[in-house]
Amino acid sequence: MPLDHSIVGQESEPTQKSWDHKDALLYALGLGAGHDDQFAELEYTTEHGEHGSGQKVLPSYGVMVTWGAGGGRKMGDFDPAKLVHAEQSIELHRPLPTVGSVRITSMVTGIRDKGSGALVSSQARAVDAETGEPVVTSRSSAFIMGEGGFGDPTLAEGADAGIGPTPVPDRAPDEETTMRTWPGQALLYRLSGDWNPLHSNPEFAARGGFDKPILHGLCTYGISCRALVSAMAGKEMTGMAGRFSSPVIPGEELTVARWHLDDGSVAFQTRRADGTVVLDRGLSTWA
Repeated sequence: MPLDHSIVGQESEPTQKSWDHKDALLYALGLGAGHDDQFAELEYTTEHGEHGSGQKVLPSYGVMVTWGAGGGRKMGDFDPAKLVHAEQSIELHRPLPTVGSVRITSMVTGIRDKGSGALVSSQARAVDAETGEPVVTSRSSAFIMGEGGFGDPTLAEGADAGIGPTPVPDRAPDEETTMRTWPGQALLYRLSGDWNPLHSNPEFAARGGFDKPILHGLCTYGISCRALVSAMAGKEMTGMAGRFSSPVIPGEELTVARWHLDDGSVAFQTRRADGTVVLDRGLSTWA
């Protein structure tokens, strides 16, 4: 069988990862901060911040803090052009510093048969390299086209095998923010660590069934985070989850719709200009 079910539930060896203020700045620029207004979001695009307040790190950078965990383990023998990001969540145990070093462990938590493909869920936990205190927990799932048909799922005992985000409220959104992407955005965003050629190589994208390279799902995720943080100015994001439902072509306009919930959390949904939902079932939590 192309997918290796034996890796489910097997925790990786710890790997160490570090970042500095330049990595956080590059990430924010890759999400479009400062692109339309160079004086907006200075706290994320400069080391001095707005009015000398200092640099901050966008909460969605928590995904990149754990990116690449796994020690090079292979999930099996399949065409990587057939893999697309399906779901993503982060739990921030504390605000991300501009300079940090973490120790990361990860595991595949489940492989589910979806008929036309397989849904592979995983999680990664990053702790402070010196103190061992939790920094961020990331959970994600990927859909691998053509790898279904194996029947019963393989799930890790006691681990989260899926994110399971809930639908957004069935009512008009409380607020909306529209943000533009630009044609070369994926080429800048990939410098933060996601080098998948699906987002830069036309021939590779065609193998995945796309007419042209698509924007990283995690870039759309980060753009949505920018809109949420801006709308909730002064509050600290502690978590964010969503389900990728349609690809984005660099250059398309995105609108992030938001619903304020009674428990203080904010549901969200991100759409293209034609109304197509690209990030669904979004939920953000705040301190």
